[in-house]
Amino acid sequence: MGKSPTQVLVVDDEEDLELLVRQKFRRRTRDGDLKFLFAHNGKEALEVLQEHPDVYLVLSDINMPVMDGLTLLSQLADGEKDIQAVIVSAYGDMKNIRTAMNRGAFDFLTKPIDFNDLEATIEKGLKHVQALQRALETRDRLIAVKQELDMARDVQMSFQPEPLIDSEHYDVKAVIIPAREVGGDLYDFFYIDKSHIALVIADVSGKGVPAALFTTVTRALLRAVTSKDYSTPGDCLTMVNDLLCENNPSCIFITLFFGVLDLQTGKFRYSNAGHNLPRVLRTDSRVEVVPKTGNIVLGIQPDHTYQNNQLQLAPGDTLFLYTDGITEAEDGKNTEFTESRLDERLAELSGSSSERVITDVVDAVQEFVGEAVQSDDITCVAARFLAPVLS
Repeated sequence: MGKSPTQVLVVDDEEDLELLVRQKFRRRTRDGDLKFLFAHNGKEALEVLQEHPDVYLVLSDINMPVMDGLTLLSQLADGEKDIQAVIVSAYGDMKNIRTAMNRGAFDFLTKPIDFNDLEATIEKGLKHVQALQRALETRDRLIAVKQELDMARDVQMSFQPEPLIDSEHYDVKAVIIPAREVGGDLYDFFYIDKSHIALVIADVSGKGVPAALFTTVTRALLRAVTSKDYSTPGDCLTMVNDLLCENNPSCIFITLFFGVLDLQTGKFRYSNAGHNLPRVLRTDSRVEVVPKTGNIVLGIQPDHTYQNNQLQLAPGDTLFLYTDGITEAEDGKNTEFTESRLDERLAELSGSSSERVITDVVDAVQEFVGEAVQSDDITCVAARFLAPVLS
């Protein structure tokens, strides 16, 4: 099926103009390039436009009976369609031509009409219409994408864990601030049993919907393997890694820290898959870096065995897990917030609730960044061990 001809509406009460236009453009109308429609006044023009919704270029005389060209222009401006108009008038009628241009006319021609000028004006008008249509199509696509991203953001945020019930034994809080509609960070916390709480934080390579989907899959897999056959954090990450590697054609990878807090003893056992090293905020204001476990990121190399490590928490100690959106946040001079600034801030928060630790760190980052655009997701988890659960 060939391309439909571009339609142009000519509005003029002089019958001779219709004959001249048909004669001038007979080859292009015969070739199916252009199609001309005609009306003799503004009222007829509106009726033609109603019958032919694909008309986006109108050539109209100003002085016509029933409805003149200036009134027609006002009607076109009030309509929903973005129709471009070229006004035709006598050379001496510059006042009306200026009025027409102020009412939105794209261009004008003067009588007697020079048909070479007419052809050039039509070509220019058609190019302008095409550019506007491309812009509208791009806008519509962007609106559709924005709506889909908003929906994806709502879905992603709905997967965030419900807050843990307040307890005399622990205090866990978290926050995620995506840099885009959907983010590549995740956090999670959940009971393994009545005396063990799992803590998770992760950052996927890339951003946008693919990253969000990968984080959602990773969270689901980790919860599934933990609930099915929990032994150690490293064993769980070994299984999750193998599952992620089975079908990962895009070679997306994810850094992830997974630890389990024993509420009876305060022992914290963990495995780190290439993620930023968490911190332990001690009650005496010391900030300790959680030791490495020597593991690689998830999703790249199957059959990797993930190692464990452990540390001891005393009552009042707080674990702080974070993504690099905090330490690598940049101000307007491209200066990073850095780990040293984070540690300084944490040292001031000894004895504080998890809620205050989260709030103060995020506030410090945002104050440091100032008006600079957020370039990465900001995510952190604070888990404070308060008192042992008695068996």
